[in-house]
Amino acid sequence: MTAPGPRQAVPALPVTFRPTVTRAVLLTIGVAVLLALTLVAVLLPQEGAVSWGWGDRSAFIGCGLLVLAGTVLLSRPRVTADRDGVTVVNLTTTRRLAWAQVLRVTLRPGDPWAGLDLADGTTLPVMAIQPGVSRARALSDARALRALVESGGAREASGQG
Repeated sequence: MTAPGPRQAVPALPVTFRPTVTRAVLLTIGVAVLLALTLVAVLLPQEGAVSWGWGDRSAFIGCGLLVLAGTVLLSRPRVTADRDGVTVVNLTTTRRLAWAQVLRVTLRPGDPWAGLDLADGTTLPVMAIQPGVSRARALSDARALRALVESGGAREASGQG
């Protein structure tokens, strides 16, 4: 993060950060699309000038399931910190890191999500901390994760450090 903000207290472990509003919206949309396409499949005429068979109806429901699967995939990102390290879950990947592997947490203006600068010289995106919906929440989460990184995750779940 470029501009230092207020010093964040080290949160008690384990702690999970995820974009809750984005997740709720995505899952609601996925379920709504599935329900709408299922309703269409049920209401399609079986007889008449144009008849819809079970294959056609199944295709509507299958499309709804694909949309739901896509929204579930998009709502997957989270980062969980515990005594031993941090687990970053992005869309299709999960990576477990020891505290010693993480050097810094970054969230610059204009970034779509936070990043972890790693000891091997790479940067790991943390899609769970997204400033798109709530910049204040993203900054708070990034600061909390940064406090954990700086402390080496020394604080245990019981609050001892």
